[in-house]
Amino acid sequence: MTAASSVRRHAVAVNGLLLLDKPAGLTSNQALQKVKRLLNAKKAGHTGSLDPAATGMLPLCFGEATKICAYLLAADKSYRVTARLGEGTDTGDAEGKIVETAPVPDLADEDWKRIFLQFTGEIEQVPPMYSALKKDGKRLYELARQGQVVDRDARRIRIYEMQLLEARGNRLVFRVRCSKGTYVRTLVEDVAKAAGTVAHTAALHRETVGDFQAGDMLDLPSAEKLAEAGPDALRGYLIPADQALQQWPERRIGPDAARRFNDGQSIIVSAADTGAATGHVRVYEGANGFLGVGELTGDGMLTPRRIFRAGS
Repeated sequence: MTAASSVRRHAVAVNGLLLLDKPAGLTSNQALQKVKRLLNAKKAGHTGSLDPAATGMLPLCFGEATKICAYLLAADKSYRVTARLGEGTDTGDAEGKIVETAPVPDLADEDWKRIFLQFTGEIEQVPPMYSALKKDGKRLYELARQGQVVDRDARRIRIYEMQLLEARGNRLVFRVRCSKGTYVRTLVEDVAKAAGTVAHTAALHRETVGDFQAGDMLDLPSAEKLAEAGPDALRGYLIPADQALQQWPERRIGPDAARRFNDGQSIIVSAADTGAATGHVRVYEGANGFLGVGELTGDGMLTPRRIFRAGS
């Protein structure tokens, strides 16, 4: 029996999140599969793919925690971005071929900060051709590799903050905090255009996803070292799924209501407690026991949206 088949045979139910500091050179799925094997986990998924050259926070979800992948995809994110000014590439990053060059203006820090302000707030952004979005059933990057350029609709995104870290020669480094759907490569190109030049993203490091911070991450060598002592050592670093949803209010219900919730039934909740509140909530039974994600519908009802079964 090979080591790989042994891991598959003994895979077990593992529930929780691991915030991987993804190294450069791996696709998000390759990183996921490596950690999944280290944990001997049956079921796994990741949220918010990073390009192979990009590094930083990649939330990996295991077992029941895969049910929150969609919610983490919608979370705000922040990045440390290094741009190379004066050179534009066909992919918008360092992996592509240089297709355009332009002089780099000699701008002071205050000039860059004023340019950044033009992109702060709610803006429209046209997705790049080298992206996974689909047009007529085909991925845009597939069309781009065939030399095709097609019209793409602009999308509304929000840039919460852009912080200048360094501007020297053809090197521009900044931190950006942004909404889901933001293409940093396109942001770099647009900022360079506003400065009167061209640019591409030379390095990209994701620092945060939602409320998770850089200090919550575990790098791959550390994960591998922990796993040498057995899967349980690494499993000790898993984060409960509900910690990814701390921005939502919580709702605690009694045993009878919990049984109905677990059966997928909507339950009546106290209007005095919720008023006309609507939206997603974290649902617990009593003082503990995370049951899943519910939605207050504004009519005194709490409807199950994702039910968590800890033993699965």
